[in-house]
Order: sequence, then C-alpha cells, then structure tokens
Amino acid sequence: MQISEETAAVEPNADRLADFIMFAQRSFLLDLSKELNKGNVSYAQFFLLGYLANEDYLTMTDISKKMGHSTAAATGLVDRLEKLGYVQRLHAADDRRKVMVQITRKGIEMVTRLRNSIAESISDIMAAQENGSEEDIQPIYSQLREFLASR
Repeated sequence: MQISEETAAVEPNADRLADFIMFAQRSFLLDLSKELNKGNVSYAQFFLLGYLANEDYLTMTDISKKMGHSTAAATGLVDRLEKLGYVQRLHAADDRRKVMVQITRKGIEMVTRLRNSIAESISDIMAAQENGSEEDIQPIYSQLREFLASR
C-alpha cells in the first residue's frame, strides 16, 4: 500500500501528538490521584463531580447513563460524595420520588482547582514549545517528560 505525501507529512505529527497525549494522560492521572486521595475521592467520583459541575443537576438515571453504571452503583457514588459534602440531593417539587443530585460549593471548588492545575501544566508546556523553532524542538513527549521531571 502506498502512502500519499500528505499522509506521510501528517503521520509524524500525529505520532508526536499521540505520544504527548499518552504521556500527559499518565502524568495528569498520577497528579490527580495524589489530589483525590487527599479528599478521599475516587476517579469515578471525580468524573461524576465533573459532570455535575456543568449541569444544574442530574437525576440518578442521568448519572447511571453518563457513568455507565447501574442505578444502584450510581447511588453508591452519590452516597459517598454526599457524606463528604461534595453533592446534595434534592427532590423534584412535582414528584418527590425524583431525586436530583447537585454539586455543592465544596465540590465545585475541588473540580475547579484540579482543572486549573491541569490547564496550568498544559499552558507551561505549550509556552515552552513556542519558544523554539520547529527545527530545534524535540518531540513533544520529550519536552513534557523534562518539564514534569523538573516540577
């Protein structure tokens, strides 16, 4: 199979980007893990908080669908987050059986702090890359590795 010139030109950049994403994901997850352990929050609970931070509320059915869990498992996630003060349960005025889950100020503060930390790391990496010419820049994953090692 022949590779077109255009495809050949794109592949090295795609490979570099793939390396960057894989390395960054691992690094950010390790940093995230350290932060979440401080607050006794699991990845699944943090991802749920991320969903809730972008909505007024989610129902238990919405949560189970977004998380790919059963309603019982979603209830367990919400129970633990509620005990930690990151979410609150509300009941619909028109149907008391309908439970709506809403993120609290404490939950929003956690999500915002961790998102800002990740965004700051990405900005630093991007700025470091912009300071060099294309010919002088090492592969992105090497720069990322050096940057993270210096932190």
